[in-house]
Amino acid sequence: MHMADALISPSVGGAFWAASASTIAYCGKKLKEAHDDRLVPLMGVLGAFIFTAQMVNFSVPGTGSSGHLGGGLILAILLGPYAAFLVIASVLTVQCLFFADGGLLALGCNLINMGFIPAFIAYPLIYRPIAGGGGQSRQWIGALLAAVIGLQMGALGVVFETKASGVSALPFQTFLLLMQPIHLAIGIIEGLATAVIVGFVSSVRPEVVGQSGYRSSVKSVCLGILAAAILVGGILSCFASKRPDGLEWAIAKITGHTELQGNQDQAHRSASRVQERTALLPDYQFRPSNGGLQAKPDSAVDLSRSGTSISGILGGTITLAICVLIAFGLKLRRSGCE
Repeated sequence: MHMADALISPSVGGAFWAASASTIAYCGKKLKEAHDDRLVPLMGVLGAFIFTAQMVNFSVPGTGSSGHLGGGLILAILLGPYAAFLVIASVLTVQCLFFADGGLLALGCNLINMGFIPAFIAYPLIYRPIAGGGGQSRQWIGALLAAVIGLQMGALGVVFETKASGVSALPFQTFLLLMQPIHLAIGIIEGLATAVIVGFVSSVRPEVVGQSGYRSSVKSVCLGILAAAILVGGILSCFASKRPDGLEWAIAKITGHTELQGNQDQAHRSASRVQERTALLPDYQFRPSNGGLQAKPDSAVDLSRSGTSISGILGGTITLAICVLIAFGLKLRRSGCE
């Protein structure tokens, strides 16, 4: 559900950039006050895992569409909402700048839709009241409902942001009636995946999900999550569904194309130029270098898979480094103030 710049006007994009920047500053302040140094490694490995998990699109049966794990709810359950938002902000920023996944002008919208809503609405208002300190069945129900409602709110946010931007190619009512049902199906799958992942972590280290307080080292959990990130990013991402995701599917149903024609104003052109310069592997693939000559089918497939694998490993590593630097920087600032 990464929004492209063509869906957003400069005014809407700027407003959401300001909102997301303020949320990042607030989360940093709250984490600095938390005095929990064990979040440092967890933020890093979970950031790497969520980056790679978002690369694995799964087909939604009977629709011709696909979806992927958002990860905001998982992060909120395992890290708390403040650290979760900083991690998902790191993931989405790395995707935007280094892989041209999601628009630069639309980055603030994506942070709110995919980060703020699960961390500060779905987690505290839906998951926690249901899951509480209860057993696994309540965790499953809480994860499923929080994922579904959170994704419905995120999809609704996309529709309203597009409407506010004056994108006439996507009529409000038609776009709404396409976005909500497809993201309901995706939300159910994400909810089940969230329940499985959180259930596994809680069975191995219940203190990580806040059931018993931090009692022991989380080293084994970090190593396990890091191994999963390498497996998902390096191997499983190569077998992701090639079908359009829910947002692309809805746009295609209206316009016949999965992407809208980009706007030509100065803000959109500037954002596009920045992404062209920073994107190491656009769309998680190597840049064309054969002068337009068409590669043999087998070699093209191999090159595509290689680009995906390298993107997964590289992106996960960059995200891990950024998350650790953020957490460590907050720790140093706290130490300097004491």
